[in-house]
Order: sequence, then C-alpha cells, then structure tokens
Amino acid sequence: MRNPRFLVVVPMPREAITEGSSRRGEELVVFDELGAGRGAIIGISEGGEAANPFGPKKVPVDAYCACLLDQINV
Repeated sequence: MRNPRFLVVVPMPREAITEGSSRRGEELVVFDELGAGRGAIIGISEGGEAANPFGPKKVPVDAYCACLLDQINV
C-alpha cells in the first residue's frame, strides 16, 4: 500500500469534460492509495464501496480513488 491519504476533490460534470464548461460539483473527501497528485484526473467509486477498505470501522469518506487517468477521450 502506497502512503494512503485523504484528498478533497472537485468532480467534473459531463459538460466540463465534453464542452470545456467551468461548472464543477461539490467537494468530496476521497480516500487515495494510488498517489494522486494535485491536478490529477481520477476515477472514483462512491457509497458503501468507498468505505470497504476500512472494514466495520466508521470512517468519514465520500469516495474511493479507483484509478488515475492519463487522458479522457470523448
């Protein structure tokens, strides 16, 4: 496991990706084991799946960093 940490991220809605809109979603707390850096584009899982790495322990996490993306083609 690489230095796990919590990140505060801002989701990009579809129009931000496809049309260059400056609109963004609400901030999320994301658990990251992959080493995402500032400005990285990541894929996340939300809900119960995001809390799975912590077992029965209650942890205030909104999402889990599931992948790092090099580019997005639409």
